[in-house]
Amino acid sequence: MSESRVLVIEPDVARGEALRAILEFIDYRATVLASASELMLAEHRPQDWLAVLVGCAPDASLDTFVAWLRRDRRHPPLIVLQPHHDTLLNRYGLDASACLPLDVPVRYAPLSEHLKRAGLLQMEQDVGAKRHCGPSGNSAAIRRVRKLIEQVAAFDTTVLITGESGTGKEVVARAIHERSARRNQPFVAVNCGAIPSELLESELFGHEKGAFTGALTARRGRFEMADGGTLFLDEIGDMPLSMQVKILRALQERTFERVGANRSSHCDVRVIAATHRNLEDAIVKGTFREDLYYRLNVFPIETPPLRERAEDLPLLIDDLLRTLELHGHGRVQLAPDAINMLCHYHWPGNVRELSNLLERLAVLHPQATVNAASLPKRYCMEPPADGVCDFAFDDALQAEPEAAVSAAADLPLMSAASLAELPAEGVNLKDHIEAIELSLIRQALSHSGGVVAHAAKLLNTRRTTLVEKLRKYGLSREALGGEIELAS
Repeated sequence: MSESRVLVIEPDVARGEALRAILEFIDYRATVLASASELMLAEHRPQDWLAVLVGCAPDASLDTFVAWLRRDRRHPPLIVLQPHHDTLLNRYGLDASACLPLDVPVRYAPLSEHLKRAGLLQMEQDVGAKRHCGPSGNSAAIRRVRKLIEQVAAFDTTVLITGESGTGKEVVARAIHERSARRNQPFVAVNCGAIPSELLESELFGHEKGAFTGALTARRGRFEMADGGTLFLDEIGDMPLSMQVKILRALQERTFERVGANRSSHCDVRVIAATHRNLEDAIVKGTFREDLYYRLNVFPIETPPLRERAEDLPLLIDDLLRTLELHGHGRVQLAPDAINMLCHYHWPGNVRELSNLLERLAVLHPQATVNAASLPKRYCMEPPADGVCDFAFDDALQAEPEAAVSAAADLPLMSAASLAELPAEGVNLKDHIEAIELSLIRQALSHSGGVVAHAAKLLNTRRTTLVEKLRKYGLSREALGGEIELAS
């Protein structure tokens, strides 16, 4: 635990022992080193210490140590003995709160005060980490997801995470694991759609030596690797039917057999599954087993698409840029106009697409601030040469209201009132719900004079969401008479 551990880097042996005595007197455990080179970095984490006391001038070993320390944004502060404070502060570009000066000779009161500040900083970081466990954002949709994570994490309940590709389903799965009693055991992820069907059984359950051509040695499968921990079955909707039967048995009986084995093995595994497919539709089509669906769908969590939570974009960008910096991509920032422009993009690739964009910008513009003009063209609101914007409409449909409403009126409609009772022959529920939705959109456009932003307010939805629905129902530029004006 780091609560009371302090690392001391002091080449003066006598002063190092004096610092140890002071720290132990005030109930801190001290590790005293003559040089940073004595520390085996591979065996430690920056968070192993509450603070680091430095009593020497910078050198190559201290450069390496500080660079390693800063890989973790929650690293402990440096408490630097004078006269070295200003030198270290400027050399490493540290924030003043992360590099504290301490006069020599060292006295109890200022040292104790610095250590208390370090303790408060650690508490704030721990609270922040708990608050943001799981997907980043403060939108209502993400708060619901985090609440579901909190509710289910403590149980071994099977979880089914649904949502579009790139919405962070694995992030949710890892958050559940990290908050569960299995957090110190393995988290093993396997993409069921990325492994050829003939190899999937061996990948999941393992195989014995000689079980098939090329099986030169016995091999553990993912179920065995995850024993005691969590197994994340990503894209389970792409799993072939033949494997679905075996997965169902493993879930029901908590046993499995390696390929080529003649005995069953027990597994203590919590299963979390995820898919971007509609499994209920897959059941109707006969491509997914209904009994497996109900075995998996004990506790469903749906991850919202990024376009429906654009208010989370600034926080997401900040978190992703910090992660890129920790992985050595350098520091890059986005100007307000760039963030505003990205908020109007519809993000078909969701958070994964955003992450890829930011990594690209970090490579192209290291140590720089990226403005809207520097964004790739597809993320800009400016129309291409043909005058048609592929990704977003203007805040208003500037067509004449009558033209917009009459164009919409040409689409087929079944009103809600026409179904006061369910007909004997039944009804296509999906078509009926879409007809009701389209009717309300027509009315909102009519009341708002064809202005999308105003119609969105009447429908209590985001403008970008309404634009997506207009596109869904074929209300394109051409369908509305070619009168849409795009943002400049």
